[in-house]
Amino acid sequence: MRRLLLTSAGVRNATIHDALVELLGRPIEDCTALCIPTAMYGHPHAGPGENVWEFVAGRSEQPMVELGWKSVGLIELTALPSIDEERWVPLVREADVLLVSGGDALYLSHWMRECGLTDLLPQLDDTVWIGMSAGSMVMTPRIGKEFVGWRPPAGDDRALGLVDFSIFPHLDHELLPDNTLASAERWAAGLDCPAYAIDDETALRVIDGAVDVVSEGQWHRFGA
Repeated sequence: MRRLLLTSAGVRNATIHDALVELLGRPIEDCTALCIPTAMYGHPHAGPGENVWEFVAGRSEQPMVELGWKSVGLIELTALPSIDEERWVPLVREADVLLVSGGDALYLSHWMRECGLTDLLPQLDDTVWIGMSAGSMVMTPRIGKEFVGWRPPAGDDRALGLVDFSIFPHLDHELLPDNTLASAERWAAGLDCPAYAIDDETALRVIDGAVDVVSEGQWHRFGA
């Protein structure tokens, strides 16, 4: 994929919204979207249940599904290995945007590989990936041991590595007292790649591998 918008908590402010429209190259209401809630099932505080429904229905506090798309479909990665590819691959190819929820990044990474979505991504030159929290972290080389919850078969913290930096989301969130800059510094020290700590008013825009920060909040970049 050439174009990604990697957020901590969705499209929460005008700056991130404007960056999204620039990535799309046309109004949101002209674009079709597929939402992917899979990461939520792997996280004990995200799903299954009410929170998954709120994300899919556009009723969450992390604006993604509810932005005014021309249409929104649902694709559940855990179901895809059991159905023929011709039933779901065309849907992914035709979508302008993939809306990927938060949850557990390694659970999401595992099912992206298992269903074949990871192999399909390099062919989606005209599709925009919008990630939230784990939906952003899944694109990175590593998530850091601090964010490992669900254990993948490999047993480590490696994600997809489709960008060359890692992400510490929800910086200084009022409900996450451990998500301080000091904690992010310790997290980054355990990695072997550049990294960003971003709060919920910040996103990372990636175009052909080049990254820039779009923010109305707080963020910090760590060198490798």
